[in-house]
Amino acid sequence: MSIIPAKTPEFVKSVFPNFVWNISTEKKELYLTFDDGPTPDITEWVLNALDAYNAKATFFCIGNNIEKYPQIFKRIVAQGHKVGNHTYNHLKGWKCKTQVYVEDIVKAETVMQQAYSNESTETHSKFKLFRPPYGKFKANQAKATQKLGYKIILWDILSFDWDQNVSEDQCSRNVIASAKKGSIVVFHDSLKASRNLKFALPKVLEHFSKENYVFKALEL
Repeated sequence: MSIIPAKTPEFVKSVFPNFVWNISTEKKELYLTFDDGPTPDITEWVLNALDAYNAKATFFCIGNNIEKYPQIFKRIVAQGHKVGNHTYNHLKGWKCKTQVYVEDIVKAETVMQQAYSNESTETHSKFKLFRPPYGKFKANQAKATQKLGYKIILWDILSFDWDQNVSEDQCSRNVIASAKKGSIVVFHDSLKASRNLKFALPKVLEHFSKENYVFKALEL
């Protein structure tokens, strides 16, 4: 299991204040996010699970997956969820040049626009949320991304749903024990994460619904 904590320490957030780690609010609101889709069956399962609780979320999509499964991407948007850019090729910023990284982001945005081409040019603002794959990128890559008009979204809570050494129960407890008002929570609508995701997400939705929380998409 990773040594990274499920809850992001406050000192880490303070070191990188230009990134969005959580939403400042006194309301009972949670911000569920899903990385790496759209993925056949899994993303659709997530959408059905969210719909059962009238929950909205934000999906950070890989451009290559959008290109392969545009109808699933369109369904995400049509059901009132927000979408964000997760690069075209799921790049690890530490291992590539800034120009390559930025070009990959732009390529993903182009694919998003093409998949949603029935909308007007005003929809461009829909796609200006960005989450770096693995949470890893260089300072100059972050600056270049922000110059493109993106808000960089990180997280308050990691579910660790992708980690095969994390049990289903631990995955759900990572969120339930640590999330609070305004937390941004990371899940993955991917094949690798599906075992833990399908156990933990309903538990999280049920628990926080009983606590009178509302699940919202990011509006930045």
